[in-house]
Amino acid sequence: MGQVFTRAAAAWFRVALGAVAVVVAGAFAFAWAWVRSPWNTGVGVPIEQPVPFSHAHHVGGLGIDCRYCHGAVETSAYAGMPATETCMTCHAQVWTSAALLAPVHDSFASGTPLRWNRVYRLPDHVYFEHRAHVAAGVPCVTCHGRMDRMALTAVARPLEMRACLACHRHPERALVERAQEFSPAAVPAGDDTARARRLALAAHLLPPAQLTTCSTCHR
Repeated sequence: MGQVFTRAAAAWFRVALGAVAVVVAGAFAFAWAWVRSPWNTGVGVPIEQPVPFSHAHHVGGLGIDCRYCHGAVETSAYAGMPATETCMTCHAQVWTSAALLAPVHDSFASGTPLRWNRVYRLPDHVYFEHRAHVAAGVPCVTCHGRMDRMALTAVARPLEMRACLACHRHPERALVERAQEFSPAAVPAGDDTARARRLALAAHLLPPAQLTTCSTCHR
């Protein structure tokens, strides 16, 4: 029986197969890079706000405690956003004519709250409670990063399920001493086994098996 395909046709077929393999591999690589990129995760990308609020200035420079603006963080699932009256406790006296603060003064004069844009967004099927994490001794810096260094607020780390599970499997590594939860420079126990064990006992943590059940975060 004679040869079905010419040598040239066979060569072109091999080239075509190689090109398909390259395209498929490139598509997978692009998808992986996109998933991990700031364009998808939002990490490091400042979120536009009605007022360009600087945590670096207010927290890092002035030393204002997180709870001064986020007053519900110890008592509610949601940390809360500051009312305009909170801003005006200072800005009725300082920077009163600054153009950047015009929305604050207008909000206070009209009684219309400022509409801040969310920085962190969780899917509707995910439940997160600030109160429980703060009560256990998990510091703000674990999820929100060094806010005292952020001139404009951005996501510090992607809110991925694997990150939550890694923490829930070894929650003791994420803990700090009491009264240190709100320190922007707090350092969790990490690999310090003795410190982690001591903090876990003090926090009365649930067993990891309970912390990693689906119903813990998906309600």
